[in-house]
Amino acid sequence: MKFSVVSQVFNEIEQENSRLKITKLLSDLFAKATPHEASIIAYLSLGDLNPVYVGTKFNFAEKSMFKVVASLLDISVQTVAGKRKSLGDIGLVIEQSEWESDGETTFSVAQVNQELQRFLEIAGTGSQEVKEKKLLELLLRLDKLSAKYVVRAVLGKLRLGFSDMTLLDAFSWMKTGDKSLRKTLENAYNISADIGLIVEKLKSHGIEEIEHMQVIPGVPIRPAAAERLSSASAVVKKIGACVAQPKLDGFRLQVHVFKDGKKKEVRFFSRNLQDMSEMFPEIKREVLCLKAKEFVAEGEAIAYDAETGTFLPFQETVKRRRKYGIEAMAQDVPLKLYFFDLLYLDGKSLLEKTHAQRRKLLLSLFSKQKESIVAPLEEVAIETAKELEEYFTQNIALGLEGLVIKKPNSVYQPGKRNFNWIKLKRQETGHLDDTIDCVILGYYAGHGKRANFGIGALLVGVYNKKEDRFETIAKIGTGLTDKGWRTQKKMCDEISVENKPKNVICAKELVPDVWVAPKLVCLIRADEITVSPSHSAGFACRFPRIMGYREDKSAREATTVKEIKQLYKIQFDGKTRKQRKKKAKNVAGQKAIF
Repeated sequence: MKFSVVSQVFNEIEQENSRLKITKLLSDLFAKATPHEASIIAYLSLGDLNPVYVGTKFNFAEKSMFKVVASLLDISVQTVAGKRKSLGDIGLVIEQSEWESDGETTFSVAQVNQELQRFLEIAGTGSQEVKEKKLLELLLRLDKLSAKYVVRAVLGKLRLGFSDMTLLDAFSWMKTGDKSLRKTLENAYNISADIGLIVEKLKSHGIEEIEHMQVIPGVPIRPAAAERLSSASAVVKKIGACVAQPKLDGFRLQVHVFKDGKKKEVRFFSRNLQDMSEMFPEIKREVLCLKAKEFVAEGEAIAYDAETGTFLPFQETVKRRRKYGIEAMAQDVPLKLYFFDLLYLDGKSLLEKTHAQRRKLLLSLFSKQKESIVAPLEEVAIETAKELEEYFTQNIALGLEGLVIKKPNSVYQPGKRNFNWIKLKRQETGHLDDTIDCVILGYYAGHGKRANFGIGALLVGVYNKKEDRFETIAKIGTGLTDKGWRTQKKMCDEISVENKPKNVICAKELVPDVWVAPKLVCLIRADEITVSPSHSAGFACRFPRIMGYREDKSAREATTVKEIKQLYKIQFDGKTRKQRKKKAKNVAGQKAIF
């Protein structure tokens, strides 16, 4: 397949707002591609060359791109910069300019992918100049549309406005002309989070291969998630006898140990499937000592005070997320890894085993005599609401977030959020005592003192999984220092876009001065959630303030609209309980008087 065909479809998608039409355009494109080409297109449509867990970092600055485009169009860098400013996108500068290709314009999808992979591998002294030359040579051999999308991909600004969930719909449409295969495809993708692998297997071997997708050590499993309930009594009423584990505020890690040839490999994947394998050398050493040839386990890595043994806040743990000075930081901010689940062991998937069965196998990996920074997370059997309340109070007193309660007979369901697992945080009091992970969608210019910063407030939203889009929930103007606001503006400007992203829903009266691509996830605390006619999520946060950032989460790992509805219900139930108590107290007082 010619790459120009892919570019033409991308261009049609860019002009289209209907998700159904976008899905059909993609399904037609995948139908015409070979299995290998379909895999490449799937990655590229999400702005990558590789699966998300491998990552694609071109490390090519926009200033360098100005030089390449200037040479391509035979104009000055200043002219390119000016056109980029007026059009809002350097890809449009290429598309709307007159220039001649000096070679073949029939590059295939595989050829362009190969050239970009080579470009990706260029590193070392003088690499920027080599990259500029390599990219210019490629662009000169492409048509305008193809050049536009190659440039956007290299800058990480493809932004076609859909996610991997839309691709799964497209794969189903490709085979059946409807979404009937979506559930099966999503289940396979949850087990093996490689979107290119899914479509390649589907085209090569059919839906039967997808139905029998297996865990592949080294390829992350999309993590299960917990629902929320308001009290210990609500939890026990919902699921009965259960087990409870402390809820640690650290990095959720999925650990893969497997043989690559003769060598034993260890991979650490974050909650959003990013490879963090090089960041935890001391944990890697301990993991390799566990009694298994290969396994996949989930755990929480958390920073601790080496002198007191107490856990440190998430803001300390997040310091370990770095590329350089890793060993030194391991000394300054030591970590402990607590495994809470085992998903695969020595050639066998454990996803269909019950939690109790998985727990028994997890404990078998550890020696009872040996102290280690890698250990199984504590777990307590619970029969009554009173027992759960007491254990909850113990953990809160230790400074922990709360508990995760689990059904002992439940299987592990990758990528699913349900009541097999339940989060229980501090007691609800009629106010929002929980935090929300929101996606930054834009910012407003500052006034008064903040006029000097160029930013005065943020527009944030939550994720609507059903519609695969982001919906607004709050404007935030508090929670950051002066330095914090300046840093925030810089972070936003790096991913700013000229127009509203098509997967963002926002009322006219809330349109920000600057739109940003929905990538940054921030931690929000608010007094309460209220129903809102203005915000597209249908709810708003009262007195919101920004508490920090969740670098371990992707935008689609943020709080969902469904969760907001649940939080609102929990909060409402809390208000009702508070009113009942107040009424009961008043009645008791009246009886005492008489």
